[in-house]
Amino acid sequence: MKAIQVTRFGDPSVLAVADLPDPAPGPGEVAIDVSHAAVGLIDVFLRQGLFKEREVLPQPPYVPGLEVAGTVRALGDGVTGLTVGEPVVTLSAGAGAGGYASVYVADQSYVFSTARHELDPALAVAIVPNGLMAHVALTRAVRIAPGERVLVHGALGGFASVVPGIARQLGASRVVGTVRTGKLGAAAATRLPYDAIVDSGELPDALEGELFDVIVDPVGGALRTQSLDLLAPLGRLLLVGNASGDWEHRIDSNRIWQGTIGVVGFASGFYLPTHMDEVPPAAEAALRAAAAGLADVELERLPLADAATAHERLESHAVDGRIVLEV
Repeated sequence: MKAIQVTRFGDPSVLAVADLPDPAPGPGEVAIDVSHAAVGLIDVFLRQGLFKEREVLPQPPYVPGLEVAGTVRALGDGVTGLTVGEPVVTLSAGAGAGGYASVYVADQSYVFSTARHELDPALAVAIVPNGLMAHVALTRAVRIAPGERVLVHGALGGFASVVPGIARQLGASRVVGTVRTGKLGAAAATRLPYDAIVDSGELPDALEGELFDVIVDPVGGALRTQSLDLLAPLGRLLLVGNASGDWEHRIDSNRIWQGTIGVVGFASGFYLPTHMDEVPPAAEAALRAAAAGLADVELERLPLADAATAHERLESHAVDGRIVLEV
C-alpha cells in the first residue's frame, strides 16, 4: 500500500511517501480501502514530538492519521453488521493509527457505516469523528442543558466547527463563535449554524456583556484565561485543545472558585476506550448532524503525497475548515 510515514520528529519535511505491506484485519477488525484521511492539529503535534513522553504514543517511523473514510475491504473473524464494499468512516483509534495510507485497519467498535446517510466521504471524515467527540464532550464532560448559551473559540477549526450543530441538537438556545481578526472574512461566509461570530481580539467588548453557560476552548493561551470572565455563574469552560501552541499557560485556580465556575478537560483518545458504550449514540448524533447540513465545514482536498503541505498549512493557521487527504 501507499502510505505517508513520519521518519523522525521534526518539521513537515519528515513526512515521506512509503510503500508498505497491505495490513490484514485480525479478529474483530475491519480493513478499509481508504478514499480520504483527515488531517488534524494532533497529527502536527505528534509529528513535532510534543507528546513523546507518553508511552502510548508513537515513535518514528510510523504512519500518522487518526480518522479515515472509505469502503470495507475485508472483515476479520467475528465482525458483524458490516459488508465488503460498504461505505464507512472511523473514529480515532489512537495516535499514529495509520490513516495516511491506502489501506487502514481498525477495531470494529471504531467503524461506522455511512450508507444510510449517503454522505460525501470527504465530508464524512471531516465531520463525523469530531461530531461524535463533541457529542460526548457536551453530554458527559460539561452536561449541557436545553436553553444554555454556548461560546466556541476558534469557531472554524476542525473540532470547533462541529460544536454548533451538536449543541443545537442538544437544545442550546444560542451559539456564538470567536475567530482571530484575519478569519473574519471566512467567518462571514460560513454555513455553520452560529448566531454570531466575533473577533477574539476584541473580547470582551465584542460580546457586549453577554455571558455563557458553556465555553468550548480548543485554542488555549491567554484566550483561556480571558474565558473565565465570560462564564455565567456555574458556567463550564471545556478544554479540548491547544491550537495556540502555548504549552506553558496556566489558570489561576482562585478565579475558579471565586467565580463559581468550572473548568474541565476532555481528551477523547484517553476517555472513549474505557467508555465505548457512549460511542454508538454519539456516532448516530454526528451522522444526523452531518446529513442535516449542521456541520458543513469548508473542505480543502489535497493528494496523499501532499501531506507535508497539509501540515504546513495547519501550522501557519492558513486553513478555514478541514483538510482531507485524497488517497
